[in-house]
Amino acid sequence: MKESLETLREEIPDRIAHCETGPEIEHLRVEYLGRKGKLTLLLRGLRDLPPEERPQAGEQLNRLRRVTEEQIAARLAELKGREKERILSEERVDITLPGSRWERGRIHPLTLVMDEIIDVFAGMGFEIARGPDIEDDYHNFEALNMPKDHPARDMQDTFFVSGECLLRTHTSPVQIRVMESRKPPLQIIAPGAVYRHDDDATHSPMFHQVEGFMVDSDISFADLKGVLTHFIRQIFRPETKVRFRPSFFPFTEPSAEIDIQCVLCGGEGTSQEGQTCRVCKGSGWLEILGAGMIDPQVFRFVGYDPEKVSGFAFGMGVERIAMLKFGIEDIRLFFQNDIRFLRQFR
Repeated sequence: MKESLETLREEIPDRIAHCETGPEIEHLRVEYLGRKGKLTLLLRGLRDLPPEERPQAGEQLNRLRRVTEEQIAARLAELKGREKERILSEERVDITLPGSRWERGRIHPLTLVMDEIIDVFAGMGFEIARGPDIEDDYHNFEALNMPKDHPARDMQDTFFVSGECLLRTHTSPVQIRVMESRKPPLQIIAPGAVYRHDDDATHSPMFHQVEGFMVDSDISFADLKGVLTHFIRQIFRPETKVRFRPSFFPFTEPSAEIDIQCVLCGGEGTSQEGQTCRVCKGSGWLEILGAGMIDPQVFRFVGYDPEKVSGFAFGMGVERIAMLKFGIEDIRLFFQNDIRFLRQFR
């Protein structure tokens, strides 16, 4: 016991002095003071000594333990001080240097256009309604006059989640949910994200739509034309020419697609250099949205009497309008988060 104690008295200070890092100090502490450390084992061995030798040996061992703990703490503090000085010297800030500017953020172009669309319709008295992104087959298709075997379902390129659940392919289900819970008169728009299995320069698997509808006792196609013509001329230019073409949608009858005069060539179909317009491909017109009078069968699904109420509905792609407003040719730019593209919009 005596020889081991003398050996540790000489060994420990030298070992501590040679430690250069925090982990080395910790390793040494465990080696001597841990549960199976050298000093700890010596203290446990006191019970094997003759009773008359135990007090003196115990006092010496405890004194060595306290001294070792103090030396380890002092060495650790010294190493931490050195490390702090090193960091301060290497990371010193030159306060004479000019400060760095925080770059101002930009609102995303799709948000700009979405807000503008909402503002125009809010100015005409339309309320905003929201619905779930994960829909059931009934609200997304069947209640909109598209039964299981309807060919229009093939045009939707649907993402099915499980069973009857799917990612909504349009915001039109909101129309059904609102009419199920409320009675006319109704003047609603439903902005939001929609999902279809499509991806190229003019289509995205996730994009944004604004669905709108008006229902009351005496709504006509003239009301539809007036509302949408006013909207288009607010979004683009007051002198923008608008035309309505017959079309087909399962949930409206009659239906129409609405075109506007080409925003690039002004309806001429050719550029100033005499080349075919790259936007309208020479037609002078651009499709902007679809609309129509709500089909009586849709009213029956929500419990309305089609003999007593009438209404119109319309839907538009926000990306489509943004591309026309800003002259953007590839829809994928909206989702690539390229700061050079985004900082162009205010």
